Amino acid sequence: MALSISAVVLLAIIVFLLVRKSGLKAAHAFVCMLLGFYLASSSIAPTIKQLTTNVAGMLGNIKF
Repeated sequence: MALSISAVVLLAIIVFLLVRKSGLKAAHAFVCMLLGFYLASSSIAPTIKQLTTNVAGMLGNIKF
């Protein structure tokens, strides 16, 4: 659960920075948010969740 919360916070920060600095319009961010909700309720949602979990695991195993 901690991974989900931190991923949401990280994505929210990225969207905020894109809106402020890169000229992303609020309407575009809203459309992306709607796409996320629809993807979450689709049949591809478990695959996306597994992919993000695997990528987070790989990043967690990197030693600096």
